[in-house]
Amino acid sequence: MGGDTQAFDQKLLLAMRNPRDLSPLGPLELREAARDITALGGLSVLTLVTFITGGFLWLGGKKHLSLFVYGSVASGLLVSTLLKELFQRPRPELVPLGAYVSTTSFPSGHSMLSAVTYLTLGALLARAQSRKRLKAFLLLAAILLTFLVGVSRVYLGVHWPTDVLAGWTAGASWAILCDLAARRLQRQHTLEAEDELEQ
Repeated sequence: MGGDTQAFDQKLLLAMRNPRDLSPLGPLELREAARDITALGGLSVLTLVTFITGGFLWLGGKKHLSLFVYGSVASGLLVSTLLKELFQRPRPELVPLGAYVSTTSFPSGHSMLSAVTYLTLGALLARAQSRKRLKAFLLLAAILLTFLVGVSRVYLGVHWPTDVLAGWTAGASWAILCDLAARRLQRQHTLEAEDELEQ
């Protein structure tokens, strides 16, 4: 809010731009790929992923866990919205925006909600696996998705790098809190236990 990160933000944002016309570096196919990847952090896609996962858990007899997933993601969305309202940071005007935006910039909602959704689901699915390789794969896939969404936001010029860093930090923190809450509720037998997830 004090502007101390402005030089860092501008340097990193411009590093992804052609100095002649401030367009994103790389061919048009790369820009289209960035738009595709950024959509993975959009509210529509994350809502769909969450509802499908929750529905799968519900139909599999894990009703409490299904509601917990819905609550984790919905509460993360609420926190993201409140943070945006609190900080009211404007979008970058240094470069042309490469995607439609309608809210303020800090923290990056795409980055935060990707972390909340993919990391929470990744941790949940990893706990349901007995093999360490599968656990590692699921967690790394969740981290990779979250990372790519955040980078795409800066590449498209719709966020300052510190918006994305804040979104990742807030989202990962929320996912960790949800994971800790899930573990505690499972020990209290309020949520389905890990061994039940494997069945």
